[in-house]
Amino acid sequence: MEQPGDRKAKRRTVEPADDRRRPKISPVKNGPLLYQALDPSGVEGLISSRGELLGRGRDSVSLCRCGASATKPYCDGAHLRIGFDSTNTCDGSLDHRLDHVGERITIHYNHGACAHLRHCVTGLPEVFDHDRRPWIDPDAAPVEEIIAVIERCPSGALSYSVAGEEHRDLERPPRVVVVKDGPYCLEGGVEVEDTIRSERVSGEHCTLCRCGAAENKPFCDGSHRKVGFRDES
Repeated sequence: MEQPGDRKAKRRTVEPADDRRRPKISPVKNGPLLYQALDPSGVEGLISSRGELLGRGRDSVSLCRCGASATKPYCDGAHLRIGFDSTNTCDGSLDHRLDHVGERITIHYNHGACAHLRHCVTGLPEVFDHDRRPWIDPDAAPVEEIIAVIERCPSGALSYSVAGEEHRDLERPPRVVVVKDGPYCLEGGVEVEDTIRSERVSGEHCTLCRCGAAENKPFCDGSHRKVGFRDES
């Protein structure tokens, strides 16, 4: 199954152009995520955890973010039954970017944006090793391999600089990918209304909480792993 970031994409360092034609997500207070199409043809680019295209022909869909819907990824009103609270309770103490400087590449990491999907530690463990301090070694693998892994980071927590030029974003069409037992991965500059992203992270991609347990709502902070979130849909 195709994973977020697997498709080939051009690198970019600026915000995606022409946001008027891009879909947006509106977090409803104590309720779902409203995914709205800005194209008259309806919602496009909503991909299930099985790789199926969802929502076609609709101008909007309500996506569950309380973790309790029986019709995931769609909302079925369960947030009302369980008293879901969408308040962001994160204290912001992890929201700062660290620069790991190597001879040919600098790896930037903001823990406050990380969704802990572990693409980095499984994809290139010689560079990314949580049992080591510092946990990132930018000289432990070829630059091309490091870039490939960083570009698979769905949350935007990782970025890199080469020859003094920073790369945070990718050039790709907007879409929302439902991760099995995990968050929603947004790509292509899908707008998330009324939110402030972590310090100096990508504006083109991010991850949104689907389990209901994240402190940094509406963003994912990896809590789905702690609470054992499962999506049987």
